[in-house]
Amino acid sequence: MRTHSFLTVLLWSSMFYVVHMTPFQKRTNKHSHSERITGMSENDGKTLHRTKRGWMWNQFFLLEEYTGPDTQYVGKLHTDQDKGDGNLKYILTGDGAGSLFIIDENTGDIHAAKKLDREEKSLYVLRAKAIDRKTGRQVEPESEFIIKIHDINDNEPKFTKDMYTASIPEMSGVGTSVIQVTATDADDANYGNSAKVVYSILQGQPYFSVDPETGIIKTALPDMSRENREQYQVVIQAKDMGGQMGGLSGTTTVNITLTDVNDNPPRFPQSSYQFSSPESASPGTPLGRIKANDPDVGENAEIEYRISNGDGSDMFDIITDKDTQEGIITVKKHLDFENKVLYTLRVEATNTHPDPRFLQLGPFKDTALVKISVEDIDEPPVFSRPWYLIEVDEDAKEGSIIGQVVAQDPDIAKNAIKYSVDRHTDLDRIFNIYSGNGSLFLSKPLDREETPWHNITVIASEINNPKQSSQIPVFIRILDINDHAPEFANYYETFVCENAKAGQLIQTVSAIDKDQPPRGHRFFFELVPEFAVHPNFSVVDNKDNTAGIMTRRNGYSRSKTSTYLLPIVIFDNDYPIQSSTGTLTIRVCACDSRGNMQSCSAEALLLPAGLSTGALVAILLCIIILLVLVVLFTALKRQRKKEPLIMSKDDVRDNIVTYNDEGGGEEDTQAFDIGTLRNPEAREESKMRRDVIPETIFQIRRTAPLWENIDVQDFIHRRLKENDLDPAAPPYDSLATYAYEGNDSIANSLSSLESLTTEGNQDYDYLSDWGPRFKKLADMYGGEDSDRD
Repeated sequence: MRTHSFLTVLLWSSMFYVVHMTPFQKRTNKHSHSERITGMSENDGKTLHRTKRGWMWNQFFLLEEYTGPDTQYVGKLHTDQDKGDGNLKYILTGDGAGSLFIIDENTGDIHAAKKLDREEKSLYVLRAKAIDRKTGRQVEPESEFIIKIHDINDNEPKFTKDMYTASIPEMSGVGTSVIQVTATDADDANYGNSAKVVYSILQGQPYFSVDPETGIIKTALPDMSRENREQYQVVIQAKDMGGQMGGLSGTTTVNITLTDVNDNPPRFPQSSYQFSSPESASPGTPLGRIKANDPDVGENAEIEYRISNGDGSDMFDIITDKDTQEGIITVKKHLDFENKVLYTLRVEATNTHPDPRFLQLGPFKDTALVKISVEDIDEPPVFSRPWYLIEVDEDAKEGSIIGQVVAQDPDIAKNAIKYSVDRHTDLDRIFNIYSGNGSLFLSKPLDREETPWHNITVIASEINNPKQSSQIPVFIRILDINDHAPEFANYYETFVCENAKAGQLIQTVSAIDKDQPPRGHRFFFELVPEFAVHPNFSVVDNKDNTAGIMTRRNGYSRSKTSTYLLPIVIFDNDYPIQSSTGTLTIRVCACDSRGNMQSCSAEALLLPAGLSTGALVAILLCIIILLVLVVLFTALKRQRKKEPLIMSKDDVRDNIVTYNDEGGGEEDTQAFDIGTLRNPEAREESKMRRDVIPETIFQIRRTAPLWENIDVQDFIHRRLKENDLDPAAPPYDSLATYAYEGNDSIANSLSSLESLTTEGNQDYDYLSDWGPRFKKLADMYGGEDSDRD
């Protein structure tokens, strides 16, 4: 048989705990007697015994935040197998074992090594066991026990926000909720009153109050006005321990703002206003501003102004400035000092967004009296009409009065006025005006057919102050009179066929008249009295302002009379009757059988019958072609006899390519022709131009070869003479002019051609006196050895 011993755990509390803590509960699980279980094993036949044991464990509390001089004693771990010989070893495991809770492995005493904080951890579960040091076997099963940390009031209440912000409409009733504040306490709410928070108000009375349990802030005074005070700062305290003495507390600040409501009507700061306006102010001109004060803000302070009544309600207007909430009084119609000098208006200011809750306080509007005085100014003259229309006959005599304009000074002074015509509108000075009474009269005769309308401008100005003036347009219409005789409407080219029959219509004529009679034109046509009965033609009036020309006999002959002149009298029916005589030229022409004109010229009768116009044109073209051929042949023949400009490629003048090539000197005859040099002064005034080939035929010049001229000077003179006497020799190059220095040169000629005429060395010292431009030449030729160099 084998007997098992059991571990007994005894947890002892310290004396401090016994004094301050409540008794702990005990759970007892007892087995009063050991049971022995006996059994036979198949192998060894041994009998097993089971012994009953007693088990007791407890749950203890430790005080948090212990600050005593020694560590807190938790309890003692002991087994009945411990004989006190140090043969057993006690081991503690679980939450905080070895760090927070330390066990003496020999005695089994357990102590708390550190201060414990319930807010960090309120419950610790530990396990204890005993081990035989020699064998390492566990002599008792592992036992579990719990240590709870007992709470103390070591945390003050804390609000969820350090500062709250809230708003409430002004004029709210008592008890209106504003905002709820909340504070929390980290202590144990299930043990004692450490976490029971009570709210109170430290600052903000008597305007606000707070519910001690819920923390809801409410209004405490009725009709709080934003206009009196807008901002409030309330301090709320939260205290634990149910608000009892010794509890911890925390505070927060609540900023409360009263929002505006429309509880104030607009009010004018004064009952009447005075403004003035010049009578010349144009409509829309602002005269002044008025403002009704409203202590409200935002849309609650928006004001609308209007003119309720007064004798100037139709002359003035008022508009609201949305930015400043002012009423702007403006001119509505033109003012007249002479008509009225003072106007009275009653202006009303009304809130645009009234609050129905406060209508019982009275009407949300106010009125004020506005007086406006009109100031007199010196105004320009005013015409009786906006414009004038004058009609005058075109035959009106010079100096006759055609109409009158009237203007007067609108001021009370009634200053005298003078009239004048703006000459920019009457450049021809046809019209004039009497400066005293404004009567217009003619200065020149009129012609309706030339200008039917005249638009002039008349100026009226005050005599005492000419700057005060005004203008008026005057439209003058010229009335027509019958002063122009009718005449043919067109130039008529009339002909009659030689084979015409009597009574045949050869032409229809019409007339025009520059006049414009009121009832329209009516023209009459007839032959002049001297030719009332014409033997060849007659005039028939068609009664529609046209007339027909008719033949009176059969057959007309061009050989006898090729042209007939028919005078016709044209007169109108207006008063006085105007008439004119127009002569119609009638030619006699040859016509075909259908009456189509073929020829009207009398000279055509002399031409052969078979020769037509086309043949005449062909003959003329042949003559012109023959003349052109003769001229071309003569020109070609003359051109062949002329000398060509350049005789051959061997001409030495072909060698001149550039003008800046000085050549190789006098002995270089391959690159430069000395014969081309000539003095322009040697030309005679009567010589022909060298740049134009003369029309006369010239002979080909024969020149002596260059190698035959031993004396260069003789050669040059010979060439100069040949060129001067030959008018057909053009200047092939212009190098002849570059060899000449010009007239009156103090250096004379610098050409090397003249060096042959001098003997010995020349003196070039004078080059040093010609200035810096000739310094290089002076250095080259000025020394004694310059020639040799």
